[in-house]
Amino acid sequence: MEKPISIEIWNASGKYRVVSSKPMPGTRWIRLLTDQDCRVEICTAEKTILSVDDILGLIGNKCDGFIGQLTEDWGEVLFSALRKAGGTAFSNMAVGYNNVDVDAATKCGISVGNTPGVLTETTAELAASLSVSAARRIVEADEFMRAGHYKGWLPNLFVGNLLKGQTVGVIGAGRIGSAYARMMIEGFKMNLIYYDLYQSTRLEKFVTAYGEFLKTNGEQPVTWKRATSMEEVLREADVISLHPVLDKTTYHLINKQSLATMKKEAVLVNASRGPVIDEAALVEHLKANPMFRVGLDVFEDEPFMKPGLADLKNAVVVPHIASASKWTREGMATLAALNVLGRIKKFPIWSDSNRVESFLDENSSPPSACPSIVNSKQLGI
Repeated sequence: MEKPISIEIWNASGKYRVVSSKPMPGTRWIRLLTDQDCRVEICTAEKTILSVDDILGLIGNKCDGFIGQLTEDWGEVLFSALRKAGGTAFSNMAVGYNNVDVDAATKCGISVGNTPGVLTETTAELAASLSVSAARRIVEADEFMRAGHYKGWLPNLFVGNLLKGQTVGVIGAGRIGSAYARMMIEGFKMNLIYYDLYQSTRLEKFVTAYGEFLKTNGEQPVTWKRATSMEEVLREADVISLHPVLDKTTYHLINKQSLATMKKEAVLVNASRGPVIDEAALVEHLKANPMFRVGLDVFEDEPFMKPGLADLKNAVVVPHIASASKWTREGMATLAALNVLGRIKKFPIWSDSNRVESFLDENSSPPSACPSIVNSKQLGI
């Protein structure tokens, strides 16, 4: 078994052993654990993605709780080992947990924590940034400028798409999807079409009110429409942002057929989960339709891109940074640590995992609760 290269230890004499597979932003999360008599061990190995064997080595013979990352494969092997080591708590430093076998964790009596409520606006901002970057060809223009190709203004130089008055489509109008929609509507005066299994009444009221505001100021009001199908969004929208959860029903939601439904000059944005898009089909579509553009923060086979994607000028690609604001990442680390600490201390579950401001206030002690445990009902906690 390959052992981690190095470990950083805080509060070596602590009663409870908590392990983090990666260094996380800030130090508040460490202090919150050490103040509660936890020995904190942080793997500082240079390896980007730890294997199952690596993590087994980290768990060792005694481990009360573990903080992991979405790049790790947490299944029966790891949860069994964590339970055997006396552990009861695991938390992803992420809102998503498709890398975690929750049933296996529950079977082993391990709680699974995640970190919603802290990355909504940050992720929506990144999706909006990708939308603008792709529509206005900003990355292409930046590379052109840096390469010394600019010789002066030209009428046809990097002509892109105007967003004002166009239609933004949102697939999955939950917290992040709705925040993104508000940014695009209020920022660029775009009309909205959205598809979700549930009606987003709050978002609809926002668009209606903003439309009335524009109308009273002599401007064209924005409109909203709840689509009856995803295909309706794909057909009608000029910019489409994907915000569904990843499960069997949304795997390859965007494929060869759905891409063919979209406008030839549409912009597609994905800051949710990579496998929502059939990336190989997307590459072929981008090649065949040079005015079609995408902005991608996530990829089907992370950390790799499908062959050909990196060579395409009509693709803006960034390395899974949607939540990468300082405040958000430090907040995610705090919530993950408190999920583990709360379970170790047998704290109750917080009443609303999407309202976590009380846990993030650095000027006060956090509530004695687990911020978000996805299998709390199954475990009876």
